[in-house]
Amino acid sequence: MLSNLMSWQITLPIALAAAVIGYLFGSIPFGLILTRAAGLGDVRSIGSGNIGATNVLRTGNRTLAAATLLLDALKASAAAWIVGYFLGEEAAIIAGFFAFIGHLFPVWIGFKGGKGVATYIGTLLGVAPIMVVLFAAVWLAVAFTTRYSSLSALIAMLVIPVALWILGNEKVAAVMAIMTLISYWKHKANISRLMGGTESKIGAKG
Repeated sequence: MLSNLMSWQITLPIALAAAVIGYLFGSIPFGLILTRAAGLGDVRSIGSGNIGATNVLRTGNRTLAAATLLLDALKASAAAWIVGYFLGEEAAIIAGFFAFIGHLFPVWIGFKGGKGVATYIGTLLGVAPIMVVLFAAVWLAVAFTTRYSSLSALIAMLVIPVALWILGNEKVAAVMAIMTLISYWKHKANISRLMGGTESKIGAKG
C-alpha cells in the first residue's frame, strides 16, 4: 500500500496547471454571490461569518442554502473532472484538493472563505464518487441524532480517509486525510462550541 502511495507519476508542470485550475474553480464564492443577488446582504455578517451553505441556511432561505451547497460541491467536481479528462487521474486529485483550498482561501474576497465541507464532498464526487454515498450516510445519521451540522461533517470527514485506505485507494485517502485535517482546523471554533454545548443546531438562525 505504501508503495502505491509513493508512486505518483505526474510531472511538475502538469501538477502546477492542475493546482491553478482547481484553485480558480474553488475560489468562486457562491454563497456570497447568491445571498447578495437575493438581496440578503453579506452572509459573512451573520452566524459563523463564513460563505458556506450552513451559514447561508441561517438567513432562513433553504433554497439558497441548497443552491450554495450544490454549487460549492460542483465547482470542485468540475475542476477534477475537467482536469482529469485532459491531464489524467493524478492531476484530477490535485485539482480537487486545490479547489478545496480555493474555497477556504478565495483570492477574490481576501482569502477568507468557507470551511470546505461542500468542496470536500465535491472533490470526492470528482475522484471517488462512491464515497459520497458513505459521506452522506454518516452525515445524515449524526445529524439526525444530534442536529449538529458541524459535528456531522467532522465525523464524516474522519471516516472517509479511513474507508478509502481500507479499499486500497491510498493516493486519494492521503489527500482526503490532509483535507480533513485542514477542515478540522477551520472548524476549531465549532469544535470549541460543541465541547461547550453552545454550537448552533441545524435550522437555527444566526
